[in-house]
Amino acid sequence: MLVQLYRQSSIDQVARAEAVTSRSCDEIINRYRFYTTDWTTPPANLHDESLGQGLRAVLTIALAHSPGVEGGIWQRAEGSLAYAFPTYEGAGPKTDLPQAEAERIQTANTAALVEERAVDVRQVGRLQTLLLHACPLPGPIEGVTAWTMTRVFTGQGTGYTRLIGGLGVLLASVLASAGWMTHLLLTWSRKLGRVEATIERHEGLDPPLLEPTGERELDRIIASLNAAALKVRTMRREAETLSAQVAASERLAALGRVAAGIAHEIRNPIAAMRLKAENALLSDDARRQAALEMMLGQIGRLDILLKDLLTLTHRSEPRWQSAHVPALLAATAELHRDRADHHGVRLLVQTPAIVWPLDPDRMQRALDNLVLNAIQSMPKGGTVTIAADEEGSVLHLRVTDDGPGLPAAVRQHLFEPFVTERADGTGLGLSIVQEIVLAHGGAVSYRPENPGSTFELTIPHQKGPHREGPCPSCSS
Repeated sequence: MLVQLYRQSSIDQVARAEAVTSRSCDEIINRYRFYTTDWTTPPANLHDESLGQGLRAVLTIALAHSPGVEGGIWQRAEGSLAYAFPTYEGAGPKTDLPQAEAERIQTANTAALVEERAVDVRQVGRLQTLLLHACPLPGPIEGVTAWTMTRVFTGQGTGYTRLIGGLGVLLASVLASAGWMTHLLLTWSRKLGRVEATIERHEGLDPPLLEPTGERELDRIIASLNAAALKVRTMRREAETLSAQVAASERLAALGRVAAGIAHEIRNPIAAMRLKAENALLSDDARRQAALEMMLGQIGRLDILLKDLLTLTHRSEPRWQSAHVPALLAATAELHRDRADHHGVRLLVQTPAIVWPLDPDRMQRALDNLVLNAIQSMPKGGTVTIAADEEGSVLHLRVTDDGPGLPAAVRQHLFEPFVTERADGTGLGLSIVQEIVLAHGGAVSYRPENPGSTFELTIPHQKGPHREGPCPSCSS
């Protein structure tokens, strides 16, 4: 772009110089016409000294305000009659016709006489452009023309060389800057890559501490990240400490509730058995027989309580099988059909054909607890729906009833041991359900309906072989 601007500037200089030479030639015509106004006949000797002085005066006056323009008066037969270069910047006035351009001057003046009009000649050189303008001179002397000439230095000279040199320096600066920036970017990229690799290789919960890279700005960022990592580590240690304290408090609280529940559940049967035994000592054989039967019943109740407690405290590995879910739900409904009919409850099973890896026996025990709770919550009848569906890699088992639902106070501690709203319940059924589902890697949730309640078991699909016995590759 700069080269083109330079060349355009040179073209403009040539155009302006051509205009100046043309205007200077017109000025010579005007001065020559004024100089020859009083002539009646042409001079006999065109080389007369006084004539030459007069013509040089005409040229000097005409070219005095045209810097760099030289000119003369030329006659067809005699050649140059006068020459002047009033703006010459040499040591003294220049009075000699430039011999190097004499032939071009003669050619241009001859063409102007022949064509009877002004003629322009342009000679383009490597360092300069020569501009020559010739125009006919009207007056008493025949075959006379005036000419003007100037030079425009526009080629590959000093200015052009300086321009190319400047462009070269600019290009070198740009390339050096680009190389330096490329070096910086590559250096930063390599060091950032090492930082990224350090973070990716790091294992553990604590954020890694990064090594300085040697780049001041980058090290400032790394220092900030390390400071943040240290804060995170400190906060994590504090959080772990608080979590351990909270967990210990929760375990103590849970242990207290379990101990209170166990004491209550054991105290009542023992008190009843003691009373019966004291009465039996003072009674006849029939009353002793009834007392023994009652005591055996209470012992059975205590045995069931202990089994449920063992289920909660000892989570065994499920015996994985590819279970047919519709058959599992149908067997669960059939097991409680008589009790449901006795309470006027209708059992419904809704499920597509699904085969899923789980422990059928333990999952049926979980469903048994939910169905039994649902039936017992509706003493005046209703409907219990046992449903299943799969969503991607998750199996959903739902037990829904249209009973009165659970009180808000019970929902807050729903899956804790010994939480129940029934006087005859142990409060371990939902805790057992939760333990079975957790052993399968799933979760259990409660959702109130209008009316009724829904318990939903979410069982993820376990990868690996599904056969009788523990499945190491699909442990929960």
